[in-house]
Amino acid sequence: MENRFTTSIPLVSEDEMPNVEKNMTDNKILRKIEIEMKLRGFSTNTIDAYLLYNGKFLEYIKKSPEDVTEDDIKEFLAHKMEDSVSNGSLALIKASLKFYYCEVLGKNFSWIKTPRSNKRLPVVLTKNEIKELLDSTENEKHRLLIELLYSTGLRLSECINLKYSDLDLKENIGWVRKGKGSKDRIFIISDRFKRNLLKYKEKKGGEYIFTTNGKRMSPRGIQHAIKVSVEKAGIGKDVHVHTLRHSFATHLLENGVDIRKIQSLLGHSNLQTTQIYVQVSSEEIKKIKSPLDTI
Repeated sequence: MENRFTTSIPLVSEDEMPNVEKNMTDNKILRKIEIEMKLRGFSTNTIDAYLLYNGKFLEYIKKSPEDVTEDDIKEFLAHKMEDSVSNGSLALIKASLKFYYCEVLGKNFSWIKTPRSNKRLPVVLTKNEIKELLDSTENEKHRLLIELLYSTGLRLSECINLKYSDLDLKENIGWVRKGKGSKDRIFIISDRFKRNLLKYKEKKGGEYIFTTNGKRMSPRGIQHAIKVSVEKAGIGKDVHVHTLRHSFATHLLENGVDIRKIQSLLGHSNLQTTQIYVQVSSEEIKKIKSPLDTI
């Protein structure tokens, strides 16, 4: 009787054996990193990024982690700089390697300095542009999507995972479950969004608010919906899903809402992250009198 397992075993030459063994070892290392990150509550996106760059580093350096030195990491970072990666990507690569080699393996590297990420101010839509965006969106689901993102400041992943059971429409509040950093937080619900949601729910039902063919709407689907609406509205700015979150925070600030309350609504752990909206608020800037007009 033929052994049914023999056909599934790949034929590997002696020359290829070292590469096969190394790949198996690298996979075990990456699996350990993944488990450690999950236990510490890292987001899926962060886990994916850290695994990607740790994998590329192992491919490049061709050493076991125990033998990796600080100079190896410097060499890899310099190599990535030659590939013209952005300062932001470089910082992410450095953080992913630091997590494994310093925090998990306990290596005592004096950490490496690289160029700082460019601190670009976020793009913000005016209130009139938000109105034009909504008026130009004919698709009911897509218009409701824009209303939610702008009226709550939710992140893309938080919007995708939002369920009807996360909302208390009587109290006009909702909850983000396991947001960034696996934290829950409360958010506000606008009267306009609530009215439109109730009409929409009567037709659609289901567990999740935004679905396509019975499944949660994909990140790409949401991004495409926003892009189509922006083009129809004729808005010339570089608008993404996160632009609506930036606009939410900036307009709250302009309406006189305390910055610490905005910090809480956005789910920022550090107030400094929220304070960037002070810099992009045109209404706040316009309150400042030029010294030329005071002489």
